[in-house]
Amino acid sequence: MKPYLKEHPWSIIEDSFDKNYHQISESIFSIGNGHMGQRANFEETYSGESLQGSYMAGVYYPDKTRVGWWKNGYPEYFAKVLNATNWIGLSFKIDGEELDLNKADVKSFYRELNMKEGYLTRKFTAELSAGKVVEVEATRFVSIVNKEIGAIEYKLTPVNFSATVQVCSYLDGDIKNEDANYDEKFWDPVHVSAEDERTSVTVKTKKLDFYYCAMQETHIYQGDERQTGSVLNNETEKYSDVTFELELNENTPMTVYKYAANVTNRDHDISELEKAAALSLDQAVQKGFTQLKTEQSQQWEKKWLDSDIVIEGDVSAQQGIRFNIFQLNQTYTGEDERLNIGPKGFTGEKYGGSTYWDTEAYCLPFYLATSEQRIPRNLLIYRYNHLEKAKENAAKLGFSKGALYPMVTMNGEESHNEWEITFEEIHRNGAIAYAIYNYVNYTGDKSYLGEYGIEVLTEISRFWEDRVHYVEHKGYVMIGVTGPNEYENNVHNNWYTNRIAAWTLEYTLNVLDYLKDSDPDLYKKWVAKLAIKEEETSKWADIIHRMYYPYDEQRGVFLQQDLFLDKELMPVAELDDRHLPINQNWSWDRILRSCFIKQADVLQGLYFLNNEFDMDTKKRNFDFYEPMTVHESSLSPCVHAILACELGYKEKAYEMYLRTARLDLDNYNNDTEDGCHITSMAGTWMSVVEGFGGMKIKNDQLILNPFIPGNWTSYSFKIVFRHARLRVQIDQKHIDVTNESDVAVDAVIHGEQFRIEGKSSVSLDH
Repeated sequence: MKPYLKEHPWSIIEDSFDKNYHQISESIFSIGNGHMGQRANFEETYSGESLQGSYMAGVYYPDKTRVGWWKNGYPEYFAKVLNATNWIGLSFKIDGEELDLNKADVKSFYRELNMKEGYLTRKFTAELSAGKVVEVEATRFVSIVNKEIGAIEYKLTPVNFSATVQVCSYLDGDIKNEDANYDEKFWDPVHVSAEDERTSVTVKTKKLDFYYCAMQETHIYQGDERQTGSVLNNETEKYSDVTFELELNENTPMTVYKYAANVTNRDHDISELEKAAALSLDQAVQKGFTQLKTEQSQQWEKKWLDSDIVIEGDVSAQQGIRFNIFQLNQTYTGEDERLNIGPKGFTGEKYGGSTYWDTEAYCLPFYLATSEQRIPRNLLIYRYNHLEKAKENAAKLGFSKGALYPMVTMNGEESHNEWEITFEEIHRNGAIAYAIYNYVNYTGDKSYLGEYGIEVLTEISRFWEDRVHYVEHKGYVMIGVTGPNEYENNVHNNWYTNRIAAWTLEYTLNVLDYLKDSDPDLYKKWVAKLAIKEEETSKWADIIHRMYYPYDEQRGVFLQQDLFLDKELMPVAELDDRHLPINQNWSWDRILRSCFIKQADVLQGLYFLNNEFDMDTKKRNFDFYEPMTVHESSLSPCVHAILACELGYKEKAYEMYLRTARLDLDNYNNDTEDGCHITSMAGTWMSVVEGFGGMKIKNDQLILNPFIPGNWTSYSFKIVFRHARLRVQIDQKHIDVTNESDVAVDAVIHGEQFRIEGKSSVSLDH
């Protein structure tokens, strides 16, 4: 796709209207606040192709599974984030003609997502069929101060006419998901009301009894004078509106202010839902649009204080990283341990909006380094709270013990229905275990191990024990698996899966030893509660010792799976461009038989367990696998960028960084219209901080080995480490690390030991 967005350090800008890009823009210009989100649909009527999307966090529907051939063990449903009541709706009829950019002659168009202050603005000039020209400026946001409030300011100016206008402000709950398996609507009506300028719609899901109330109040001004004239209301079973009729005067702007409260029974009793919406709405209306927008800006300033990355000399890279950080911050706030991070966030329906292993593997590091400790801890507790469901998932597949965390879930129950992923991509269990290690290693919060961690680790280890089996000529093996590279299914001894399984067993035994030494009473409690036997831990030790790892002696590389060398090996560079992306141009059979790799697989293991491998091992494996990687998973470029940085492959690292940073802005994989790739956006942050910044934690010490791309003047990032907040700035000659907190921290920078006291800095040349 030809890039159509303008480069800007703090904004995403579209300065013309192209219907072919409309759904892509609807994804990119989405807004959210952790509680709800809204695709960048137009407020006014648009009859062209569009994916309407209003989403509420934690509200989902168990859409009955639809497959061609049912296999025992399939989940009964696929959990889907719901397209909820459309609260932004406005329509304008000017002398009877509806304002619709799909039909009008659009003379000018400008849209800007202001990431610094957290709002969306759109301006356009359009000529209606009767020759009437209107100018519009619309601004909206969802509040991160009051999570239940959305607000719109919509200013319309008649340029060359005076006329009668009907303005309809509506709430529409009679909507459906585009990805509904059976084309059904998931919402049932509960109650609607419409009286003067305030209307509401309350609906409930057909299953699970999620209740959702949207309530709006609409005010119209001409100049500074509020219009209180002719007002009509309308109600149907899932719809309510208020319609104003007034006279437009040439060159006199009319401004519509729309405030909406969006509340669910996740936060309020069902009987109090409408009262809660009214209270929240009253507070918003009392403040007014200007004050709400000022509060929005102030709160976003605080978010950027801890999470911003500044790049000088490369506007494209700067815009890319801020877009990724912005989307992460508006998708997940960490305030609610019942919530997690869906792959599309609040930007689309694809992947069901559910929880994947993406959170543990890619998102956790971002929140570890940019948030209060309780926020990443809540991500771990989310999984702990689903442990019993994970044990049920393992039992459903015939395992006698242990826990298998789901590939896709909303409530801990597996809801993914592709055989080779649901039943074979079991490496996700290792990511859950690794997240516990990563959290403890980064924060030093070892109390988590004794409170929650050891129980999760033990049950995951029991699953691995049950999943492997022993053969004389190899040792312990795992057959019939799919590794991170989903372009190979049902393979035997995927190196990464075998290694992360054995590593989990090692880590679990280490944690047991730690608890035994540090708190014998707590250790005895867990041993008794979990019924841990010596023969069980001895078996784990045996699996660790005799786990089989496929390896090519000649090349000195770990084999992705037993038969990988039986493939016809060739680099992606030898493919004609017409074949790419192969997932849109090749049959699945051809993909599975090819050597081409969707995302980091062996290299995922080298990234996770980085300290276990020497540089020569990393180099041999990177040099072998990266040229065969098509990077058709959004999760792929970041891991390669980080490893490339470590290996000194600066050009490759920068190439991979741009690919992950601008994946959606430049629509690399031709799929942004479905929604942005939120979880991989955390990988973009990792590419800068862990890649270019060379950040690692080893032996409780912060390690930095930064370098700077040649076309950058400087870059800086902030991290919170062990309650200290550090600002790291790198230019072409110097490295400066400033401790902005009062907490001293030890750091190793390019191999040199430093103690950075509170409110002090260290500098060195490089």
